Parts: sequence; C-alpha cells; structure tokens
Amino acid sequence: MSKKNLKIGSRGSQLALWQAHWVKARLEEKGLQADIVKIKTTGDKILDVPLAKIGGKGLFVKEIEEALIREEIDLAVHSMKDVPSHLPEPLHLAAIPRREDPRDAVISRQGVRLADLPSGAKIGTSSLRRQAQLWALRPDLQIIPLRGNLDSRLRKLNEGAFKVGSEAKDYGVPLDAILLAAAGLHRLGWGEQITEYLPVEISLPAIGQGALAIECRRDDSRVNDAISFLNDPETACTVSAERAMLIRLEGGCQVPIAGHATKSSDQVTLDGLVASLDGKTILRERRTAKRSEAAALGIEVAEALLAKGADQILKALYEGTPPASGIS
Repeated sequence: MSKKNLKIGSRGSQLALWQAHWVKARLEEKGLQADIVKIKTTGDKILDVPLAKIGGKGLFVKEIEEALIREEIDLAVHSMKDVPSHLPEPLHLAAIPRREDPRDAVISRQGVRLADLPSGAKIGTSSLRRQAQLWALRPDLQIIPLRGNLDSRLRKLNEGAFKVGSEAKDYGVPLDAILLAAAGLHRLGWGEQITEYLPVEISLPAIGQGALAIECRRDDSRVNDAISFLNDPETACTVSAERAMLIRLEGGCQVPIAGHATKSSDQVTLDGLVASLDGKTILRERRTAKRSEAAALGIEVAEALLAKGADQILKALYEGTPPASGIS
C-alpha cells in the first residue's frame, strides 16, 4: 500500500460505514487515496445489555483509538456523541465536519405523533437522556430498552418479542414507537420514515449529536494537514461549548446529560440539561457568550447546573441510589 494511502478506522455498522465512506469520498476529491478498516468495538460486541450497565465511556471508540495509537490506522471517524470527554494523550479531534440535524426523531408504527400516543404506549430507546425527558413529558408511557444498529432498531419496531438484558423478555406486542437521532436517519436516506422531529425544548440533544468527529494522532502532521479542510469552524465552536460542559460535569456518553449550542453572529448560546432517570427532576440552564469564549461558556453552564443540584443527580446515578429529595 502506498504511503499516500490513508487508512480510516470505522465501526462496521451501516451508519458508521456511511460516515467513513463520506470522509473517504471527500479525501479522494482532494486527490488523496484512502482505505477503510473495519474495527469491532465493545459496544458492538455486547448487544443484550443496556449501555448504562456496561459503562458509558468509550464503548464505541476504545478499540479504534487503540488501533490509532498502534499506527494500524491513520484516522478514525466517529459519531461525536460517542466520543468520551477525555481522549488518550497521543490523540486529538483534528476535524469536526459540518453538523447534520441534531434533533431527536420519533418513528411510530401507526404514524402517530408523540402527544397522540395512547397511555401505556411502548417506546423503544437505549438512551437515558431520552428516557428522562420523555418521562418528564409523558410519565404514562412505557420505556423499553432498545439496543442495536439503526436498521435493527427499525426492524424491532414491528416485532413483538425481543431480548432485553439476560431475561429474553417477551413484550408480546410490537413497540408503538422508537426514538432515534435524526442525523443518522438522514445520512442513510431514511428520513421519510420519521413521524415527528422533537424540538430541543422537549428533547434536548446529546452532546455533539449530529456531528462527526475525526480523530488522529497529534504528532502526525501528514494526516492533520490532509484532513484540515474537513473542519467546519461553526460546528467546531458549538461542539467545543457542549463538550466543555460535559467535561466539567464529569459525564460519560450514557448519562442523562444533554447539551446543544447554536451560533449567531459572533455569539454562542448553550442550553444544558441534567435530569433524574424518572424525569421528575429536570435541571436546565441557558447562557450566551462570545464565540471566542465557547469553552468557558460550557464550564459556566455546567457550574450553574451543579449549583442547582446536578451533582446530587449524577452522584446518585453513579452510585445506583435514589437522588436526595429537595433539589431545586
């Protein structure tokens, strides 16, 4: 293989490969040659346990990062929301392409919007963040843990029985709806299946949702220079604010933390959220700062959430105990 060929590390899911091929195509437009190397991650291997129970940090990136460090690949393409708050020292996020639609989307079996689903309807999602915000809005709904790639989750929407955890529980009837990231559905050309887009006021997205992360070795100037054109400054700025909030909250990928930043002129506005799993406590904070202070804004929003009691919610979650009452 020519030294000019760049090796792109990717998970083997349909969506991950779409993302890797998109990066490959952009590189080839610049006259660069690239090959895709599929790598199976821990999150891909364990499909019958909710993500929160097997540790939320690096489940979909650890093995790929190890391949980067061993120089078996030159760059990695991730979904930003899967990237842990802290990266291994030799690595960094070299480019963040323009973000897709960051919203959550509802796909219902009968084409019924979320507000119109009957009491007791079964909703599939693997996200504690989505679960908490959904229960805050509709505590009457049943949340069914749903793992798997996009195509398998769509298939399970119409299945009556499937395994959840080690119990192989039979729910008897199909799910009524599932919640997914709109970005993945758009990328795979499945946007027409979306019943409803949830506004961020109802379901605040995950940190970095809709954005891609291109990771490589800090000291590899050849690769850093080659992929620099893929970086979108506006997306990089807003994601910087979101990830700074996540780092200050010491949160992983599978905790009920949400954050979404938007840029207007020379300012960045960040909405942040921490919720209890049952949705009974929802803490939100919204602040604005200059674009040059995006990271500081993320820390500021995190501090405000902590002052409201977010630390109690997160501590209880990590320790597996109910949160203290009286959180304002």
